[in-house]
Amino acid sequence: MLIVTASNDSYFGKAILFVALSIVAFLVFKQILPERLFTEKVEANENILMDSMALMAQSDTVAIKDVDIEADSMHTQVSGQGVDTIDTSLNPALAADGYQNLSRFYSKLHQLEQSKTGKVRIAYFGDSMNDGDYIVQDVRSQFQGKYGGEGVGFVAVSSLSAGARGSISHQYSKNWFSQSFVKVKKPQRPFGVDGQVFFAKDPGQIYWVRYKAQSQPHSTQLNAPTLFYGRGNNNKAYVTVSVDKDSVITKNLNASSLLNTLSLSSHNAKSMQVNFHKADSIPIYGFNFDNGEGVHVDNFSIRGNSGLPLSILNPSLMNAFDRELNYDLIILHYGANVLGYGTLNYSWYEKNMTTVVNNLHACFPNADVLIISTADKSSKIEGAMQTDPAVVPLANAQKNYARKTGSGYISLYEIMGGRGSMVNWVNDKLANQDYTHFNGSGSKKVAKLIYGEIDKGYIKFKANK
Repeated sequence: MLIVTASNDSYFGKAILFVALSIVAFLVFKQILPERLFTEKVEANENILMDSMALMAQSDTVAIKDVDIEADSMHTQVSGQGVDTIDTSLNPALAADGYQNLSRFYSKLHQLEQSKTGKVRIAYFGDSMNDGDYIVQDVRSQFQGKYGGEGVGFVAVSSLSAGARGSISHQYSKNWFSQSFVKVKKPQRPFGVDGQVFFAKDPGQIYWVRYKAQSQPHSTQLNAPTLFYGRGNNNKAYVTVSVDKDSVITKNLNASSLLNTLSLSSHNAKSMQVNFHKADSIPIYGFNFDNGEGVHVDNFSIRGNSGLPLSILNPSLMNAFDRELNYDLIILHYGANVLGYGTLNYSWYEKNMTTVVNNLHACFPNADVLIISTADKSSKIEGAMQTDPAVVPLANAQKNYARKTGSGYISLYEIMGGRGSMVNWVNDKLANQDYTHFNGSGSKKVAKLIYGEIDKGYIKFKANK
């Protein structure tokens, strides 16, 4: 038999009243407390990946620190573009005043155009927008069609998009151990120029890569194939190389320097397979294919990259890459992986990407930097696909750090049509149904738009030379 006393009635009544008041208080305080506490939950979805450094920077829980170089010293290593010499009043857009921020690159391009000799090299860093060499392969073709140059440039040992790449056929054994700066902050050996490093860990296994030239304009051969690899305590490593129908040759790997190169063939090839033997402990970076003249454009895209991992590239190793490859322009094309953070305030991204650009100046001291903004992206708002509210704030933040670092700037959002343009691109079958990524046809159109903006800046540079 249950006996309910007045005391128990009072207790339960007070408990119910307390719960009710707590709910009311929560709803009230939710409206007045900073929005970030409730709405800026960061999650990846099926279309977008996000690197861990962006997550940490956005949440302000971990400060991004540069490797091997202090922030205060970065500005002084920019070869004439130190912080004291940057005119931050300039509109960084190339079609406006920003062409001046690419004066060294344009000067090299002008020299190549006039003399028909020499070489200009571009590093194009990106994310899934450039997966499978999308956009980049057509920017490369535009440059090489006008200024000369043959070859796809630098290619990694492995890639998630290798099977979808049209500019070169790329296959590799599945036993490679790889590390990427999107996933790992402290690799076993420093990351290569594309933000990756590869190891043939088991000396009892054979590791291989196979490349075959395709029909992409100006990339119909594997031009002067060269292997790039790092230092290792291993004097037994060697590769066997099969080029076209030639007999297999053996070449030893001398891993004594921070960065080493090995010519794999004395002539151009249509196909090539390289087998690695007993190469454990030696960091393998990738292969370069170029004919040594004209313009060369390397595609350094990695899915899920926000751009922030570029801050941990090792300047000493990058300087060694730069001595071999001689970069004149660094293009940063990011944005797709930064739009899913539930925020309209991108000051955190602006601040950390400023650090990134300064580190790149230390890594490639003779190169100018060009920032390409986010494209338009559509989200369903009130039942209709519209420009995501975060697109314009992000593009403005990208323009701001371009201005602060003396970089050039192209607003992809504006040149593709501005607000609501992604819906039109999807309807015109130029972009995918995720309303974020361009398809093959759309990528070709984007490449022409980007090249056109670079050319507008070049025309202004020559007019004011």
